[in-house]
Amino acid sequence: MIPGAAEYDVEVSIAESEVERLLEVTPSDVEPAPELSFCRNVFVPLTTACRYTCTYCTYFDPPGQASLLSLEEVRDICRRGADAGCTEALFTFGDDPDDRYTQIHDQLADWGYDSIHEYLRAACEVALEEGLLPHSNPGDQTLEQMAEVADVNASMGVMLETTADVDAHAGPRRKLPGQRLRTIRNAGELDVAFTTGILVGIGESWRDRAESLLAIRELHERYDHVQEVIVQPVANNERWTDGSPGLETMRRVTAMARVALPEEVSVQVPPNLAPARDLVDCGIDDLGGVSPVTDDHINPDYAWPALDELEAVAEHADVPLRERLPVYERFLPADLRSAEFDGVLADGVDGRAEQASDADGRTWLSPTICRALEADDDAGGRFRATLE
Repeated sequence: MIPGAAEYDVEVSIAESEVERLLEVTPSDVEPAPELSFCRNVFVPLTTACRYTCTYCTYFDPPGQASLLSLEEVRDICRRGADAGCTEALFTFGDDPDDRYTQIHDQLADWGYDSIHEYLRAACEVALEEGLLPHSNPGDQTLEQMAEVADVNASMGVMLETTADVDAHAGPRRKLPGQRLRTIRNAGELDVAFTTGILVGIGESWRDRAESLLAIRELHERYDHVQEVIVQPVANNERWTDGSPGLETMRRVTAMARVALPEEVSVQVPPNLAPARDLVDCGIDDLGGVSPVTDDHINPDYAWPALDELEAVAEHADVPLRERLPVYERFLPADLRSAEFDGVLADGVDGRAEQASDADGRTWLSPTICRALEADDDAGGRFRATLE
């Protein structure tokens, strides 16, 4: 039983035979992807408050020390990102930060906001005004919290990390995998294009890794909403000194992810944390969001690679490097897809993509996001250029 699954009313059935199959996977069982993609973004750490105290995380600050960006600061970051050609505003904060941090709650109240999600909505609207597509990763969310911000986001995300109960999640408010799975399910119920992933090296076993990937797959097969799965190694920092997983571990777990997941779900490794050059033959097809403007505020000791470094990874793999939007093309309305992508659909390579956007009138992107994509301005031109 996955810890917290019953408490959060999440039903996930994982077949033992599928676990055993994944445990036998090696890099030789997968084919390299025909191309690599990445997204140009700005990182907007809305607040450094979090109700959790995971032992590997340097993102959160203790109560009394946590910061909260003003909307003016958000606008400045987004404006610099747009000027640098970015398409994504990546909003992050810890889980329910106004629940444990009275200072953050009081600051929000002073600014006229009842909750951090109400404030996140205002921040996403600022990003849209500055010509960026919001992608929010605000930790665990109830259905009501996610619904409050879904229509002003092109996509959203949360890392599952693991379905195991690990000591790295220790603390007075222990992170429960069932709650993370509920957040992924909530995204499916709201038709939100979603990013999730596993964190490798925090005390989980190989069986735990297989079960985590299969849990993600089951929820995706139920809702068809997961766009990418990140395979991220834990990294040494001032709070975590137990080391990172070795290269052979990363090669094997990356191949396992590629075998576990449907073809339309991308497998991503963060190039500032993982040895991407040594993983391109293990099935990865995406290098994630990379910023020419801001730091990786979750992993500040590990700088983003420059574009020429990503190009070097692609050159090493002898595949093209393509820029993408924060929402994958299969979730776009048909009239916004590139001609190349429509050609893929016509060839029948990815019939699920056509179904995802068109069948039964299902709509992935809100009118707000579609208007931003279709805008006849610098931002709209930048988005369309990325798709071409």
